[in-house]
Amino acid sequence: MDVIGSHVKLTKKGNSYFGLCPFHNEKSPSFSVSRDKQMYYCFGCGAGGNVFTFVMEYENYSFVEAVKYLADRAGIQLPEAEQSAQQKAARDRRQQLLHINKTAATYYVYQLKGERGAYARKYFQDRQLTEKTLIHFGLGYANPYGDDLYRYLKKMKFSDDLIKASGLVRFDEKKGARDRFWNRAMFPIMDVNNKVIGFGGRVLGDGLPKYVNSPETELFDKSRNLYGLNFARTSRKKNIILCEGYMDVISMHQAGFTNAVASLGTALTSQHCALLKRYTDEAVLAYDSDGAGVKAAMRAIPLLRAAGIRTKVLHMDPCKDPDEFIKRFGTQAFQERIDQAQNSFMFEISVLERDYDLNEPDEKTRFFREAAKKLLIFDQELERRNYIEALSRQYGIPFEELNRLVNRYGLSLPEKEEAPARQAGEKPQGPDGKEGVLAAQRLILTWLCREPSIYPAVRAHLSPDDFEDPLYREICRMAYEQLERDKKVDPARIMDAFEDKEKQKLTAAAFHAPVPEKDAAAGKKALRETIIRVRRNHLDEMSRRVKDLNELQQIIKMKSELQHLNISL
Repeated sequence: MDVIGSHVKLTKKGNSYFGLCPFHNEKSPSFSVSRDKQMYYCFGCGAGGNVFTFVMEYENYSFVEAVKYLADRAGIQLPEAEQSAQQKAARDRRQQLLHINKTAATYYVYQLKGERGAYARKYFQDRQLTEKTLIHFGLGYANPYGDDLYRYLKKMKFSDDLIKASGLVRFDEKKGARDRFWNRAMFPIMDVNNKVIGFGGRVLGDGLPKYVNSPETELFDKSRNLYGLNFARTSRKKNIILCEGYMDVISMHQAGFTNAVASLGTALTSQHCALLKRYTDEAVLAYDSDGAGVKAAMRAIPLLRAAGIRTKVLHMDPCKDPDEFIKRFGTQAFQERIDQAQNSFMFEISVLERDYDLNEPDEKTRFFREAAKKLLIFDQELERRNYIEALSRQYGIPFEELNRLVNRYGLSLPEKEEAPARQAGEKPQGPDGKEGVLAAQRLILTWLCREPSIYPAVRAHLSPDDFEDPLYREICRMAYEQLERDKKVDPARIMDAFEDKEKQKLTAAAFHAPVPEKDAAAGKKALRETIIRVRRNHLDEMSRRVKDLNELQQIIKMKSELQHLNISL
């Protein structure tokens, strides 16, 4: 309660506390925190869990990071895991490298403020960066001398071996030690925990290369880190905006778009996408509007799609990049462009269209054939048909014609579903069917938590096996064990049994179903109907899987007995 209350303003209502959910935008409080259950749940967006889940979601921490955060908050000294001599040496080495990088970053900031940093300060001023932004991103300046940083690091007692391992200095037998960065505006690169792991430097003047990054080191892997992610991960935005460079990220953050990140002098990689997936399900590509930017977007889209990240493409014409657009048209106009960002697949099709003259019949036919082939990337039939409809509307080709063309190339990929196959003649379950049964299972679990006294009546007619949903079945099993042993349900302990965040969220939902507030007779009737629904669904599923006639007759008999079910409370 204290941890969540320090982040969310809570007001007591009954046995729970309510506030505005920090995980989605809302005007009316639907975020519930229960001291008794030791869990939270949002009736608006479905977010739920325990204190560890909250810290992980709010701060975007891993479980280990969340445990350390809570331990530090409580003043608890966590036991150190036993480490081998080799592991201790690796840990100490990493700490030394982080220390030397932090020292270099501090030195670059100091140089920016000095007389020699005037040129770099003018560059940042010309880019309209505020003092607050310079401090926020730790921007600095590398002096125009080839060994300036090296001499400073030696003065600070760092060894040549460590300096070389940091990538900050090159060592040559003839030329000696030479700084990697000199006469450049400096951009420290931080990991998600705000630790400096490398640097980027922009040349001041017309020299080449324009940008230089730290080499691959024991800390820095450019294919696994994203510039600005340390800030963007806590932005509370529904998506993350992918840019091309440091200045785009910095100017966007300064303008309030604190969910912007950029890759570090390399094209987006699958490792970048896996990293992004930890923090978002949606990305907006804000790459440059030139040919190189379009190519970068076309390379990034399939990687993001493979990582399970929904992707949109932001159009910035008539400007080249986000920095230019924001300076020219302002933040509101840029937000409108974000809101109007194009679906990534439709963007791919629009780029494909550029290769064909749709006024020529042969060219138009070839375009539709290539578009039909691209539609095969969608392995779910429903999703594929939705895109076929979209292309049909946009390009004026009859839906059935395009659908046949897609089927001709792909022979119609089967829809992937986890639900069991339906029997011949059986009607599919609509939203009120499958979801209605899941709601009934949730209601039973919540009821048991709120009113443990109903357990004997529920246990007499329902076993955990009657809960067809695997997760709810496991939750029911643990709840029954607690009721047998402790005469009550402890949702927090049940939630702790699951490490997966999605399972923790669903567990929280299972104990926050709306229980009917009725008189005793009406409550008894509602409980009876809920038990019957859960039990009948299980028998229906059993009948679909049965192969023996005798078993089927037994199931039919049990179904008929449900009509005479008597609840004793």
